[in-house]
Amino acid sequence: MFNRIRTVVAVAMLTVATYAAAVEMAGDHPDTYVVKKGDTLWDIAGKFLKKPWLWPEIWQANPQVSNPHLIYPGDVLSLAYLDRVGVKPGPRQEAPINAIPLADIEPFLKNLRITDEFKSLPYVVSLEDSRLRASAGQVAYVMNLDNAQVGQRYAVFRPTLSYALPRHNEDLQANGDPLAGAGNLWKTYIAPSTRNEFLGYEMAQVNVGTVTRVPSGTTEVTSLLLQDSGREVRPGDRLMPVQAQPYDLQFIPHPPAPQAAETELRVLAVADTFTAAGPRDVIAISGGAREGIDNGTVFSLWRNSRRVNDRVEHSLISRADDGFTGGGRTVGVPEEYAAHAMVFRTFDKVSYALVMEGVKPVKVGYNVRHPDAQ
Repeated sequence: MFNRIRTVVAVAMLTVATYAAAVEMAGDHPDTYVVKKGDTLWDIAGKFLKKPWLWPEIWQANPQVSNPHLIYPGDVLSLAYLDRVGVKPGPRQEAPINAIPLADIEPFLKNLRITDEFKSLPYVVSLEDSRLRASAGQVAYVMNLDNAQVGQRYAVFRPTLSYALPRHNEDLQANGDPLAGAGNLWKTYIAPSTRNEFLGYEMAQVNVGTVTRVPSGTTEVTSLLLQDSGREVRPGDRLMPVQAQPYDLQFIPHPPAPQAAETELRVLAVADTFTAAGPRDVIAISGGAREGIDNGTVFSLWRNSRRVNDRVEHSLISRADDGFTGGGRTVGVPEEYAAHAMVFRTFDKVSYALVMEGVKPVKVGYNVRHPDAQ
């Protein structure tokens, strides 16, 4: 299943760009093209444009297109003019060729949320049979779940990271306190000089449960029957209402808004506490809705420019990590392209993206650029 969408998205990641005044066509293009079953917007763009722009961006400039995100098998695309892409509707007998459906990428996504504060949230105080951990079919006892009713469903979350700039993220204990020694792995991080603020706490969903009993008499806790066997619940975990639809049903890859493209953005973290990400891994980015980032926004990710030792002149100096800024005879080297990623969940100051394709691992601290950055 993923092979098909990986091909589509890999093309999209490499070709996303803002709409330009003139659209250049390949010299050997036909006057018309009939959309076939199995075609994608990006396949067609790659065939007939010198630089295959993203089709929804082009179609926004064409009023004859009723929906810029849909084409159908049998549609006749006019390629006769350099400055116009016309569409003649087909018979509409088959389903439309759509954007990237959620089903094709959902297995790789992570259910993470960002919150400014979590210590006031309801929390697990104990577990059935005084267990240290609990999973599906077992009961968690929850404090401060006000006005809960039997049958209501809640998600169980665990605080994992604290995000702030310019300092690196901090790993959190269950009670929200920083984990001793946190940050020792983030050697690639180079702090931005233009921002200094708290971005939020990351909360990772570990389970889902249904309320089976509410406080009464001498009982001060709410009973929550756990339903997910994926990860175990422990005392200190927090509760939030279940979101019926945490992800969009489809994603339209597109370049970032000008504000996002002009903001200094970094890779804050790799999901599951990894330090490097490859294709289909989830990363956190230091920007969100306030920078104009929305779901489907595509970025390129770059290893930071840095100083390296000139070992010919100073062979006794051996430091080579990305945090090295100078000393002795050093030379500057440019940024290095690593991968492209598409945002799938956006919060105010932080976004989560799925790495779609690349040439090298993505690490914490890498720069986040426009997808066409050179």
